[in-house]
Amino acid sequence: MKKKTRLLFLCVASLLLGGSALAHHSPAIFDRTKEVKLVGVVKEFKWGNPHSWIELDVRSDAGNVEGWSIEMNPPTYLVKAGWKSTTIKAGESVTVMINPLRTSEKSGKFVSITLPDGKVLKDTGSTP
Repeated sequence: MKKKTRLLFLCVASLLLGGSALAHHSPAIFDRTKEVKLVGVVKEFKWGNPHSWIELDVRSDAGNVEGWSIEMNPPTYLVKAGWKSTTIKAGESVTVMINPLRTSEKSGKFVSITLPDGKVLKDTGSTP
């Protein structure tokens, strides 16, 4: 009976742990051969796990405002690069460099940001 209980526990643990690993996407969705410069206004800065995010409103060449979602490393990586949860505030004008998605969606992987005071921040350069 103990053997069956142990086997059941291992199966359940494998499913739970394996499921979360499978839910995390591969960085291959981003085109790391390209960098796109986005100039816009921060709509929201989400400081959290498994990724932090910048939601950015960018005015297109046609004059329309487009919402961009920029994926970042988690806070533990950003803190090592000098970030705080208050580094970026909604309403600030910033310039963000990203590696865009390979699709036409308005999203990408964070590379760097130029803050309103001219300070440039990156992440640690490593992807968890």
